[in-house]
Amino acid sequence: MAKYSEKAGEKVEKTMHEMKEGKLKSGSGQKVTSKKQAVAIGLSEARKEGAKVPKKK
Repeated sequence: MAKYSEKAGEKVEKTMHEMKEGKLKSGSGQKVTSKKQAVAIGLSEARKEGAKVPKKK
């Protein structure tokens, strides 16, 4: 299993919380309802901030 940094885990936790509140939006502006999509957004944001996250496949 892939190892993620603590910073990446916090970012994913934050995006999941936003999704559950209905505040998380995708790139096209649509409301995110999928858990998988919320995790992907969180990892992407963590990657942009320089956190230790494996590359996308």
